[in-house]
Amino acid sequence: MNVIEVANLGKQYGKRWSLRNASFSIDAGRVAAIVGPNGAGKTTLLKIVVGLIDPSEGSATVMGGIKAGSDNALDKVAFVAQDAPLYRYLKVSDTIALAKNLNRSFDVMVTTQRLGKLGIGLDHRVGKLSGGQQSQLALALALGRHPSLLILDEPLARLDPLARREFMSVVMAEVANEGLSVVLSSHVVAELERVADYLVVVNAGHIQVASDIDVLLQSHCLATGPADEAGAISQTFSVVGSSITGRQARLLVQASELGLLGRNWECSSVTLEEIILAYLENPDDEPLVLDSLVENVAAKVQL
Repeated sequence: MNVIEVANLGKQYGKRWSLRNASFSIDAGRVAAIVGPNGAGKTTLLKIVVGLIDPSEGSATVMGGIKAGSDNALDKVAFVAQDAPLYRYLKVSDTIALAKNLNRSFDVMVTTQRLGKLGIGLDHRVGKLSGGQQSQLALALALGRHPSLLILDEPLARLDPLARREFMSVVMAEVANEGLSVVLSSHVVAELERVADYLVVVNAGHIQVASDIDVLLQSHCLATGPADEAGAISQTFSVVGSSITGRQARLLVQASELGLLGRNWECSSVTLEEIILAYLENPDDEPLVLDSLVENVAAKVQL
């Protein structure tokens, strides 16, 4: 089952397209990372999937075909934004009561127990909590709805390293214990590489990459060789990024086997961060999707 599926999705504000021709799907049980520069369209994409805004074109469904934003979808999807709408003058207990009244289904006991384990007292005012504690409160309120899909938009942006680890520990415990599907937007690539198994790269309003992370890492390598042979390599393989220093070239290429580039070239494995940066620096590259990645690489090797 696809927890998210978007087809030819687009959102226009006036004459400007924030998102255009977005198509991809995410399987249930995944922890999917969405990355991209500021203004790339990540938040627009997530708000459409949650149902906060309507698309200008295309479609978005959740949980196996339920229209995004419909009543059935809202019962199954929880959303935590970077600036969570918490009322700083309310006590934590009042915030929980408010959440119970605003949702058709809300588990007060589980939410209270979760906050207690984190040392967040019910009599504390929200505005007196640290940034990490406020993020944990927003997460506890979202999980109190027992969602099937949790969408997090930049929840780690304002947290210190320890608070980030504590936040993601709670999320990953829910993934392990409840089979929760998670879509996480963040600039903290090191954190994403530790927890995510699927990657979506959004760049200039388009989906540039949508792939299983293991497949992505296995299907790219960093090739080092003679600069005067770089052109020939690019005719056979898709070169995502390149740098030339003197007579030496370094190319990040789509290649499933490291020995296929020729005897003058040495290939080494790449990190997820290197792949992400290479694609972001080349926004005009053709979209790379999981279903065609392995087939494309194999076809180019046979040339």
